Amino acid sequence: MRASLFRIGLIALAATSAGLSALPARAADVRAARVWAGPLYTRVVFDLSGPVSYRLRQDDGKVQIDLGKDRLGPAFATPSAQGLFKGLSTRRRGGRLELIADVDAHSAPRSFVLKPGGGYGYRLVLDLYPAAAAKAASAAVVARASPPVMKAVHANKASASEVMTLRQVAEQMGGQRKVVVAVDAGHGGDDPGAHGPGGTLEKNVTLAVARRLAALINRQPGMQAVLTRDGDYFIPLKRRYQIAREKNADMFVSIHADAFRNGDARGSSVWVLSPRGKTSEAARWLADRENRADLIGGVSLDDKNDSLAAVLLDLQQGYAMQASESIAGNVLKALARLGPTHRGYVERANFVVLRSPDVPSILVETAFISNPTEERKLRDPTHQAELAQAVMGGVRNYFESTPPPGTWFAAEAARRSGAMLAATQPGKDSKASVAVASDRADATVRDLHRVARGESLGSIARQYGVSVGALKHANRIDGDSIRAGAVLAIPAG
Repeated sequence: MRASLFRIGLIALAATSAGLSALPARAADVRAARVWAGPLYTRVVFDLSGPVSYRLRQDDGKVQIDLGKDRLGPAFATPSAQGLFKGLSTRRRGGRLELIADVDAHSAPRSFVLKPGGGYGYRLVLDLYPAAAAKAASAAVVARASPPVMKAVHANKASASEVMTLRQVAEQMGGQRKVVVAVDAGHGGDDPGAHGPGGTLEKNVTLAVARRLAALINRQPGMQAVLTRDGDYFIPLKRRYQIAREKNADMFVSIHADAFRNGDARGSSVWVLSPRGKTSEAARWLADRENRADLIGGVSLDDKNDSLAAVLLDLQQGYAMQASESIAGNVLKALARLGPTHRGYVERANFVVLRSPDVPSILVETAFISNPTEERKLRDPTHQAELAQAVMGGVRNYFESTPPPGTWFAAEAARRSGAMLAATQPGKDSKASVAVASDRADATVRDLHRVARGESLGSIARQYGVSVGALKHANRIDGDSIRAGAVLAIPAG
């Protein structure tokens, strides 16, 4: 998904064996090439001096791009191999320029041209998808578990036979991918952020906490961290969430330290994008042709009519904001166990770093650096580690309760929920009889609990912080009693 948990959107997986652009033929220079390998596909981008006409053909592990009378620029360099891209060679045959990309023999290409925008000129994009996913969804789109999006897809003439879930794609690609968390250390370089009364700089605190958080994420099975900055340098605000999108992040966490003119202000807080920010960002995406050519949840809006593009974007943003609220609530609860929170509820604002339309995003204010007591804590490596642990706890809890399809967390949830356990039968020993419930493979189960003597459904529900009704529903219990020795599935929330 762009990296993904139930992220509403579409991924175009078109297995194109040959294609011809509709752009007018005109000599252009191929100035540069760059490659990025993501968890779902590998992208090769060729920077051009102008529009091009091209033909693309795949044959025996090679993708040949015929550019006609176009030329290689004087500074062109062959990019290094990454992912499904194994190398590039060029040649002239009959006066025509050909780029020959060595690719994974089982990959399937999709290509298109992007017009100038966002500081770039014309670009020829070659996306390489694993063959399993491409074969299953040839010339199709992938719906990410959302009935409203499915309706929008069908309205755009995609047949039911061409649609599959991300879980199915992940299974065919091997499954159990790691969830990606983009960790953003606020400020940096010439932008020091807030200053504490003792001279502490926000940029140093945020980097220290971000590094600790990234280390915890990388030690957690099924998770991988991406730091937007790993040193004392400046990154523009918009670029920060762009990095998260480029890395197919499932979540974006920006770390900051608050400040106020009154040194008594204290406590941590967690922020998400405001509805007003969502609306203004949607308008920018729909109006900007460069944005529309980019992938929102995996699908370009550039070839969609205005109405369909608006619907898809609204659904995608709606999912991202809903997920952001859930993540923020988890993190705020974890921080509250560490110390006071500023307001006690998730706050909303139109912060630039929260504006990604398809990556759930939160901003964490660790404490008030303007408060002398909290400033001293923020400088303390032990407290920095505790802050990272608290944020990590909230982040991990979110993925455990809402595992993205095809990830390690989803596999673990399926494994746990695969054991539907019955009570001990009369006359048997104390071992619980286990019945595997294959029809519950999609259930979200947090833990398993063996019932001890004297325990009741109410006491077990209180122990795990769930309702008795949820506990009964998860285990298909009709009555109010449970036999000692039975093993219960504990639902996630």
